[in-house]
Amino acid sequence: MYVIVGLGNPGKKYENTRHNIGFIALDYLADRHGIKITKIKHKALVGEGNISGQKVLLVKPQTYMNLSGNSVREVMEYYKLEPENLLVVYDDIDIPTGSVRIRKKGSAGTHNGMRSIVYDLQSDQFPRIRIGMGNNKKADLVNFVIGSFTKEERKIFEGAVVHTADAIECFLQFGIDKAMNEYNTRGIAGEEKGNE
Repeated sequence: MYVIVGLGNPGKKYENTRHNIGFIALDYLADRHGIKITKIKHKALVGEGNISGQKVLLVKPQTYMNLSGNSVREVMEYYKLEPENLLVVYDDIDIPTGSVRIRKKGSAGTHNGMRSIVYDLQSDQFPRIRIGMGNNKKADLVNFVIGSFTKEERKIFEGAVVHTADAIECFLQFGIDKAMNEYNTRGIAGEEKGNE
């Protein structure tokens, strides 16, 4: 079984914000496969189903971003899963807008949700997919990440979300290396592919 976690903040206020792209990508993936993410378990909204021949648990932590690890740790302990059976999807301001980067493992970088997961799991040895927000140097960082998408951005991120769902399906069917080779993008998702 695989646990696919999308990071975001609960509540209407944050619904369509940059920091919630993990939730948005997970909702799209769930819709595509007829999975309902509606059960409340492990401090998260969860949905079970099958994708690419694998049993999956889709998880949207409801702890607010900075405590995401509490929820993820509970899920991983409950199912007694290894870190490589976890995939986390989240926003990253340090890579170009709309780009999609897949990695096997690594540090949390500047992302507080990821820092929380790495801290709670005591491991950074799990795959992740980062969706680039671009770094708007002019804007206050907090306001930028919890801000809504501009009209121009919306189209870019719709493409990135579809690309991310494709990448997750590939990861589940063929493994992380193939997903990295096929779906890592440097610019806007789908326009330019290449390994990181």
